[in-house]
Amino acid sequence: MVRGEIFFIDFKPRSGSEQAGRRPGLLVSHDSFNSVPTWQSVTVVPFTTSSRWLRPSPTTVLFKKGECGLPKECALLAHQITTVDRSKLVLPAVGRITGAKLDEVSEALRNYLDL
Repeated sequence: MVRGEIFFIDFKPRSGSEQAGRRPGLLVSHDSFNSVPTWQSVTVVPFTTSSRWLRPSPTTVLFKKGECGLPKECALLAHQITTVDRSKLVLPAVGRITGAKLDEVSEALRNYLDL
């Protein structure tokens, strides 16, 4: 598991306005944590296909259908960053984000976290 990989993730149980159900999520935790099999949690950012989020904003990154292995047009929601047990990740990864797209994700996370 490396930063930038996309996995389907079982986001349950969840509550309120948190993203729930099985959906793609982007692994964003540092590879020094991701590479340790006894480290049980990883940090991820969920995707959504909700039309509400399929427009530019400071905390979203838009993806076209098929881009980075994603099955549908969707948006990554940096404002929904969360930590999950790695057992919730469905292996293998469906895709990977690199280069300029990963830079967009980093910028959205900085916007949300005010870094």
